Amino acid sequence: MKKENILAYEVLKQENLTDIHSTGYLVRHKKTGARLVLIENDDENKVFSIAFRTTPKNSTGVPHILEHSVLCGSREFPLKDPFVELVKGSLNTFLNAMTYPDKTCYPVASCNDQDFQNLMHVYMDAVFYPNIYESDKTFRQEGWSYELEDPDGELKYNGVVYNEMKGAFSSPDGVLDRMILNSLFPDTSYSNESGGDPDAIPSLTYEDFLNFHRKYYHPSNSYIYLYGDMDMEEKLRWLDEEYLCHYDKKDVNSVIHLQKPFDEVQEKTFEYSIASDESTEENTFLSYNKVIGTTLDRELYQAFEILDYALLSAPGAPLKKALTDAGIGKDIMGSYDNGVYQPIFSVVAKNAEESQKVEFVKVIEDVLRDQVKNGINQKALLAGINYNEFRYREADFGNYPKGLMYGLQVMDSWLYDGDPMMHLEYQETFDFLKAKAEEGYFENLIREYLLDNPFEAVVIVSPEKNLTAKEDERLAGKLAEYKASLTQ
Repeated sequence: MKKENILAYEVLKQENLTDIHSTGYLVRHKKTGARLVLIENDDENKVFSIAFRTTPKNSTGVPHILEHSVLCGSREFPLKDPFVELVKGSLNTFLNAMTYPDKTCYPVASCNDQDFQNLMHVYMDAVFYPNIYESDKTFRQEGWSYELEDPDGELKYNGVVYNEMKGAFSSPDGVLDRMILNSLFPDTSYSNESGGDPDAIPSLTYEDFLNFHRKYYHPSNSYIYLYGDMDMEEKLRWLDEEYLCHYDKKDVNSVIHLQKPFDEVQEKTFEYSIASDESTEENTFLSYNKVIGTTLDRELYQAFEILDYALLSAPGAPLKKALTDAGIGKDIMGSYDNGVYQPIFSVVAKNAEESQKVEFVKVIEDVLRDQVKNGINQKALLAGINYNEFRYREADFGNYPKGLMYGLQVMDSWLYDGDPMMHLEYQETFDFLKAKAEEGYFENLIREYLLDNPFEAVVIVSPEKNLTAKEDERLAGKLAEYKASLTQ
């Protein structure tokens, strides 16, 4: 790629990404400050993505509602649902949009050059020129609206995202995941529900919805990613001439703040609904959650994936075995979420009793102390390292195009103003972890980040009979009161 052929841009960095057989470029659009990462190689399965840093200030679900709404027609594609038409007629290998706690991503992939260009065009037009400003119809359909079948009927709420989130909020797994995030980061945007809390969604106004788009969906707040075998210069010129050059640089405050660590462990209990004929016994979820540095630490980013395997997933994994032997919960699982600025390491006991909380924490900490004192099983550690290294080397991401998954890995550092390529060059990290495995490195991580780290929340999600019915009744009363205040 020659710099003199892309005058609208500045190439900030060029890197030989040997581990993924690619050349990486970090590029900035001069006029708007739009950020771009290009991964050039001979992969015919090309990927384009545009993402925005969308930090919610409340739980009305505006990032999620907007993600749905921009795909309902735009300036050059005024169809009611271009997304559905694309799914029917495109040769895409991936086509979707995703709302995360801190970003909204619009990725597409295709092996066909013309199809790929069309997909890029539809998505760029959707995010920058959606039809949402013409009327509030899309907002009411995708977000929320009042619904009344006949004047004597019952007033209700309706809306695609509203109904979707009502479903998500009723599942215990969903409640647990959300409450872990909210409990660990009470002072940052992660304390809000980006998908939308059904209680809060109906307080979102059409004007606030439009203002969110005006503020965040701007090239100055965008992260554009191109991957694969294509004429990168031609794509950059097209992006500039068709879209980016029509904007001026804007200061968008979307920064994600770090949560100040806790001085002491937080304990939180939440409820989820079960039917009146279901038992509350052995239906509680217990979770032990620690915040582990930031995603900008290259070694930590991988090391806790390996610890998660060695402690919880490997055959005879000590944490899983100890909790199972103690009769705590029917299913023990762990997770390491490094897709947020401050990653979370969790141990979860499903189908447990709330009364087992103290023992649950004690068993975990006893096992961790024992691992530090007597050493982690080296076979399990090396198996974890080898498994992860193999997955990276083979680019084994199931049905997902590898370019798409690399794009999401890029966001794990890029979104937080780190080096976007840092997690794509993995070999050095795995070599480091292998060399350090026998030197007590992983035992020290357990001591520092798990045992001596008060940045912790013990989150319990317990069953309550007919909770949904009670909430529905309360909502029906509120809506009936509102209906009574209306004129004919």
